[in-house]
Amino acid sequence: MTRFFCVAMKTVLHLCGMFFCLFVFLIFIFPFTALLKLFGYLLISLAAWYLGYFAAAHVPQNAISIDALQEIVKKPVLRAPAPKRQKCDHWSPCPPENFAYRILSGAGKQRRAKICFEDEQLISEWNYDIGSGINIAIVNYKTGKLRSTNFFEMWRRDQSREMMNFIRNAPVGSLILMATHDDGSTRLKNDTKKLVEELGSKEIKNIKFRSSWVFIAAKGFKLPDNIEKEKINHSDQKKNRYKGWPAEIQIEGCIPRNLI
Repeated sequence: MTRFFCVAMKTVLHLCGMFFCLFVFLIFIFPFTALLKLFGYLLISLAAWYLGYFAAAHVPQNAISIDALQEIVKKPVLRAPAPKRQKCDHWSPCPPENFAYRILSGAGKQRRAKICFEDEQLISEWNYDIGSGINIAIVNYKTGKLRSTNFFEMWRRDQSREMMNFIRNAPVGSLILMATHDDGSTRLKNDTKKLVEELGSKEIKNIKFRSSWVFIAAKGFKLPDNIEKEKINHSDQKKNRYKGWPAEIQIEGCIPRNLI
């Protein structure tokens, strides 16, 4: 350490002597202001050159190796793991022994209704049994498997009676999942509304032209009070997200498998 300090001090004195001689020589050649600038450039250049020479001459060859630099580059960048996808695109998984569901209404002309149960798309834009009106999927609660799907037009055709029969024919022990697309109210009869109300709906009586509505019900047993069962969003020309249509709405949740 002492030897290194002595070498460094000699280097500094050597540089100071060189710069002093150079300054005395140049003061007779250039004006004072220009001389200061020139002297500053020369001082920096010489100092950089001499320090590089000094480092190359006195720093040990094995102080920093190419292998060490490569190891720094190879060190992996720590990243948070990608979140695991959950059933029906839930943010968090359902508890064990629970069914996952998600119901999304249609919106506008192009966005179709979607009904997902246990990560299976029962109704989506790729299904044939989907369309304007009220889309319905019936699921066997015991097995979690799909029984049937259908949609019922409420604008161009009056399919209110067909919808009522479809729901009545669902066996006891079924889950009934419903979602509107476009208009599900214009030709919807009161007796069909009453049937849906008997399943537990509180909003079917309030459905209006182009309302977005989603609902899940159980036939022959009761769903827990703490799960999302129904939601509605009415068309409002001042608030509609799509021209003439309100924004889509959704419900999702987990249904225990031991209700019956």
